[in-house]
Order: sequence, then structure tokens, then C-alpha cells
Amino acid sequence: MARRLLLGFDVGSSSVKSSLVDADSGKCVATAFYPDREAPITAVKAGWAEQSPELWWQNAKLALADIMAKAGAKGDEICAIGISYQMHGLVCVDEHHNTLRDSIIWCDSRAVAYGEEAFDGIGHERCLSHLLNSPGNFTAAKLAWVKANEPELYARIHKIMLPGDYLAMRLSGQTTTTVSGLSEGMFWDYQTNSVSEDVMNHYGFNHSLISDIVPTFGMQCEVSVEAAAETGLKAGTPITYRAGDQPNNALSLNVFNPGEIASTAGTSGVVYGVLGEVNYDKKSRVNTFAHVNHSAELTRLGVLLCINGTGILNAWVRRNIAPEGIGYADMNALASQAPIGSEGLSIIPFGNGAERVLENDEIGCSMHGINFNKHNKSHIIRAAQEGIVFSFCYGMEVMREMGMDIHKIHAGKANMFLSDIFRDTLANVSGATIELYDTDGSVGAAKGAGIGAGIYKDHNEAFASLDKLAMIAPNPALQPQYLEAYARWKEKLALYL
Repeated sequence: MARRLLLGFDVGSSSVKSSLVDADSGKCVATAFYPDREAPITAVKAGWAEQSPELWWQNAKLALADIMAKAGAKGDEICAIGISYQMHGLVCVDEHHNTLRDSIIWCDSRAVAYGEEAFDGIGHERCLSHLLNSPGNFTAAKLAWVKANEPELYARIHKIMLPGDYLAMRLSGQTTTTVSGLSEGMFWDYQTNSVSEDVMNHYGFNHSLISDIVPTFGMQCEVSVEAAAETGLKAGTPITYRAGDQPNNALSLNVFNPGEIASTAGTSGVVYGVLGEVNYDKKSRVNTFAHVNHSAELTRLGVLLCINGTGILNAWVRRNIAPEGIGYADMNALASQAPIGSEGLSIIPFGNGAERVLENDEIGCSMHGINFNKHNKSHIIRAAQEGIVFSFCYGMEVMREMGMDIHKIHAGKANMFLSDIFRDTLANVSGATIELYDTDGSVGAAKGAGIGAGIYKDHNEAFASLDKLAMIAPNPALQPQYLEAYARWKEKLALYL
């Protein structure tokens, strides 16, 4: 019997990754990423960040060729294609689908003032109640910057799109987008379930700039004859799933229902929770987007908390506090010599720029309660990890205020989630059970394609083969000690707010 393969792409800012998943076993049969070094980001001015969409396409083709060779796969074995991508980027194309400029990507901050001006101009309450966010530095504000600063180029724009929309266009020759994508760009009105008239009118955008809307799951477009000749894929292969990297990470971890959380903890940390009702934070301390399974009939919103000072603090402690040459595993062992709460030592971890959860304040990192007679390196290492967890839980309190009942956290077993101290502290302070899995974004995108193509009847079937590596539940006997340490940490944080 011929194999049934699912293809997933993950367009990141450092590389494009692709994976082939056997649709019947659910297992990844090949994976690759290009380039093997971080892809270049152009910064003409401080705070700017641009990438060439053409390079995404070239790297996607290289990664695809690699996995097809590794798996000995043929184009006609691929049943469906899914795409994950770096969120909030802006791609502009002309009527011939040629890019007019490099993409202004997610970490570019040039459009902040345009978002703030729209927040005031449209009105704070109206923005929050209709967009569920302030317009911020998202795709719509980036387009406003182009309109104001590159008017001749702006006049030539036929369609705008997100990075994942661009890859789908190169594969299909069609310009399409999704409600989830429009929501992350601040183009979606949740009250009217349509493109936001407020945003379009305020910035003076023509509706013709918006690509045709297709479902997140389902037939979006098909591989064109031209793309088939370039890639070795079969013409007519359906593209059946598309989502930004954070919603897709949640999908990859089988997070679909209200109260479930997907979390990552690398250089920065993300807590992404699913909310079952339309709501927003009045202080805009978190971002809210349409989750992959959101619809007008079924409210499923992804509430995104980002903590900048996460793994970067742990890495700083390793370089400057821990014994010379020590690895992270040994560092975790050293930290375990200190008790829960680090004997009164608290570390505020916000030393990597302004934090949205603090209403965009930049308070820096600080240590509190150091006692020269009892504290040593083990206390500082542990207090750093506890402080990171406490910042996650502080943001999760905002999510609870929005109506989210948090009871389960899904994460990949990587980065900070390799630490027992980090995991135990998070489980006991949040009160949620943590489940650790082995997965990644391109594999998730492939399985999303399987759902969209109807190969899997639902997400439970698609992720039945997901390998659960560990489960960490709160410990009632120790929980009071963790909660006491968290309360003391919040007292220290209050000094800055």
C-alpha cells in the first residue's frame, strides 16, 4: 500500500524547517531546516528588522528536497500541506505577485507610534472590545508606516500578507489569508466577525489589499503546475492548514480547549492559553488572537503572554554567577541544594527590555533579600529560576481575570522545562498539571494539514501518537511553601509598579 505522507513547513526568522509525517502512524519520517546558520535579518536602523521573502521560499525548497531524499518520498505520496510561520510580519506584493520590499518582521519596532496613534484615534475601549488588543506594533501598524514613509511603493501594493500567506502563494499562485492571520495583524473585529472597519478607515486602507479569506483547516489552495516543477511536489496537492507559530505551537502540543496552556521557555518565554469567550484585558497586558479552531460559532481565543527575561536570565546566571564551565544540568543540581523559596532571596527577572505584562514598563532585573551570611551560588541560581516561573504565574493571573480556568500546561521537554526546579515550581504555584511532549512546529503543521484534509477526524486522532514524556502535578504537601515564596516575590515586584 502506498504511503500517505503529510508535509509541514515552519517559516521562522532563523530558518525554514520542514517535516514529513506518516499519516497512518503519526510519526515523523524526516525533518530538515535551512539555512544551517541563522538566516540574516537586515537592520538598516536601530529597532528595524527585515527579511527577504524570496529567501524563505529558497530555504523552504532546500529543506523540502532534503526531507524528500531522506525519506525516499515521491511527490504523489504527499496528501496535504500545512504551514506555520513567524507572526505579525508584513509582506507586500504587486499584481504579478512580486514582492515590493523585504518583509518587515515581528521584531521590528518602527511602527510603535502608528499603533499608539490608532489606539488613541479609534479609542481605547473600542479597540480592546473589538480587536481585543491595542493596535500595537502589529501588521496593520507596519502597513501604516509603509503608507506614510514609502507612498510610491504603497501605491503599487496589490495584496498584503503574512509570512505564511506568502509561502502559500509561492506554492499555489493564489493570495489567501485566514481569520487567525488577520487577527494577529490587528485587522479582525470580533464583534462583527469581519475585517475591522475601524482599522481600515483610521489608516485609510483599501479593502482590496486584504487577500481572500480561507479556513484555517480545510481547502485553502493547491500546488500550482509552476510550483510543482520547482519543488517536485504534485500539482493539485492541497494546502489545508495555516497558522502563526504560537497558535501552531499550541496545536502541536494538542492544546485546543479552554483552560489548556501551551508554554515555551527559551531565551524569552511564552504562555499561550485558550479562552472560551470573547474577552480582553483592560490594561492590554496580554495579546489575544483567534486560535486555530476559533469560529463565529465556537469561540476559541489564544491569549498570549510573553516574558522577555526567561532563559536569557538563566544564561546570564550561568556566565556570571555559576562556577566556571558548568553546564545547565549541573547548574540545576547546584540549585537543588537550596530550599524552596531560596531562603528569602527573590529575583525579579525583567532585565531584557520592556515587558508587556508590566504595561510596557522596563524595570530591569533585581535581587532582593540577600543575606551575606547564608546565601550562596545555589540560592541565586534557584532564585533566578523561581523568579522566571513567578513572572509566568503573574501573567497567568491576568488570564484568570479574563475568565480562563487554567488546569493543564503542555510544553516540549526542552530549554527551561528540562529543569526539575522550574517544572515543580510552575506546577505548584499555578496549580496546573504539566505534561511534557516531544514535538515541534513543522510536525504540528503537518498534522494540522491532516486535520484540514479530513485524514484525521479531529485533533484527538491527529495527536493520538504524540509522545508524552513526563507529567508533573502539584504536590499538596509542598504547595504552601511555593505559594509563600510567590507572595514574597510579588511584594518585591510591587515596589516597581
